[in-house]
Amino acid sequence: MTRRPYIVGNWKMHGTRAMLSEARAIDRAAQRHMKVEVALAPPFTLIHPIHREAEQISVGAQDCHQADGGAYTGDISAAMIADAGAKFVILGHSERRQGHGESDALVRSKARAALAAGLRIIMCCGETAQTRESGKAVAFVKKQLKASLPDPADTPADVAERITIAYEPIWAIGTGNVATTADIAEMHAAIRKLLIDLYGEEQGREVRILYGGSVKPENAAEIFAVPEVGGALVGGASLTADSFMGIALAAGEPSDH
Repeated sequence: MTRRPYIVGNWKMHGTRAMLSEARAIDRAAQRHMKVEVALAPPFTLIHPIHREAEQISVGAQDCHQADGGAYTGDISAAMIADAGAKFVILGHSERRQGHGESDALVRSKARAALAAGLRIIMCCGETAQTRESGKAVAFVKKQLKASLPDPADTPADVAERITIAYEPIWAIGTGNVATTADIAEMHAAIRKLLIDLYGEEQGREVRILYGGSVKPENAAEIFAVPEVGGALVGGASLTADSFMGIALAAGEPSDH
């Protein structure tokens, strides 16, 4: 990979203004480690406060609505999060797909809306333990990803700048379980081939593919050494500057991929 590793913290439903001190600490640390691109996706309520103070990290959202506006009580549009200072949005996370019944088609419509609003997107994909055990994980993830990403005709020319993929095996999210390096390598290689098929060799090869699922400072270096791993989408370990930047430091170390 020729691009800087991309380390993204997903704070999920954690964080009040008391957490701004951790965001500041992450931002200060990121200023010292320019080999890595660091970003945070806090709750909607903290997007603007963190954006206002951050000098190095980019700030994003964990979801957006597919419509530009309207009678959607409790929802927030892509234009609204961009107005608050978001530069990107995480879409298709398994907690949205499972907990909120989001289909591939809905995720795709959100992706189109986010790109139209000028945002970058991080598109999540991943299989359940049952799908993994059935031997159909690669086929499932490729089908899910192809159905969730906007059609290439609806995608900006600078695909590699606007789209990032995050492979998160559902059975590894928040469980302490991590996919084997062989499993990660197989899945990331399959995703890379799909991206090249969709967007062409030049753009498809430059799209970063993150790994997510119980990434910690202790296992980060091993994961980042896997071919085609271009960074990490980090959950619980992103809530403190020490653990999150420990992962970022591991990503900034020289490797042979």
